[in-house]
Amino acid sequence: MQRYTRSISELWQFWQPQAKGALHPMVFTKYEDHQGVFAKLTSLDRDQWAAAYGAAAAPFEKLAREAEAKGDERAAKDHYFHAYGLYRMARFPTTNSAGKRVAYRKSQEMYRAALRYLPYRFERVEIPFKGKAGEGDRSIGYLIRRPGDDSRRPLLIMWAGIDTFKEDRTEIWEPVIAAGLSLLLIDMPGTGDAPLKGSEDAERLWDGVLDWCSTRPEIDPRRIGAWGGSTGGYWAAKLAHTHRQRFAAVVAQGGCAHFAFTPEWIEKAQRGSYAFDLAETLASAFGRDGFDDWVDFCPRLSLLTQGVLDQPCAPLLLVNGTQDTIFPIEDMYLLLQHGNPKEARFYPVGHMGYTPDTNATIIRWLAAHLLA
Repeated sequence: MQRYTRSISELWQFWQPQAKGALHPMVFTKYEDHQGVFAKLTSLDRDQWAAAYGAAAAPFEKLAREAEAKGDERAAKDHYFHAYGLYRMARFPTTNSAGKRVAYRKSQEMYRAALRYLPYRFERVEIPFKGKAGEGDRSIGYLIRRPGDDSRRPLLIMWAGIDTFKEDRTEIWEPVIAAGLSLLLIDMPGTGDAPLKGSEDAERLWDGVLDWCSTRPEIDPRRIGAWGGSTGGYWAAKLAHTHRQRFAAVVAQGGCAHFAFTPEWIEKAQRGSYAFDLAETLASAFGRDGFDDWVDFCPRLSLLTQGVLDQPCAPLLLVNGTQDTIFPIEDMYLLLQHGNPKEARFYPVGHMGYTPDTNATIIRWLAAHLLA
């Protein structure tokens, strides 16, 4: 299998629409930020990338601190989010070098500084995790609730994929809280602050998370939902089966299950809509050493081969785009063909099925199950 990686010029051409629209992963930033960074890049070396975007972020961090000192809360919030967005780009797609790990901590620092100026109740939580030798002992999450409301509410636990961490789903706070739910943002295995890498049994992560939820008086443990996106949709689909008695509803959006782990799909996806090296970024999340190691290892992740798909499952909604070039829509069809009947909403677009209607549809479905 011949490996394909985009050049700097190809990557900039590919990403210009996102840069102009401040779309994923370039939220809170401006086109000129990225134009300046790409004009200076001489390679896609991970630490050079982190340094270039870190240098672009630093002036906005300075402006934020100056505005904060003057008591200008609106400017401080905007500048902190701008700095967060650029430090996020500095660690993008994942923290697989020393420079990117430093950039991730800076992005978290800016994110938490900006949160002080938002009308929600944010709590950074440390969730105990009993792992294996060499694994961490806690998960880090953000619990987001309606201000002034201490009543016991249903909870939505949300995580994303290989390049989108718990700090990066800012667009989802308001509609989830408005729907009457509380929100817990965490990192899936192998990303962000997760205490373990992805593996054939890394769903162990959620045992500790769910046990912790049962200790919190503001969370109704009988009404917990899950929403995993992209590679996080793989874990959502698996958990709907393996942890079916602990979830009242699960959404697997844009996820993989079986065909995504075949050499045929990996070859095809290299030239799909993922801007960086998809296999290498997946490998990092699953503790593997690059492209070739991923190709050898990933068939073991198949939910069909593992015998998961024919087990009973919690209420499960499948969402994706039929034109997805990152993970095949056939994986969603496979889920529909096994086990319990499931619900699905597929859109004639690309990865994750993003349309102006998608998130609203998912949140309505979740609220209907969790508030019932």
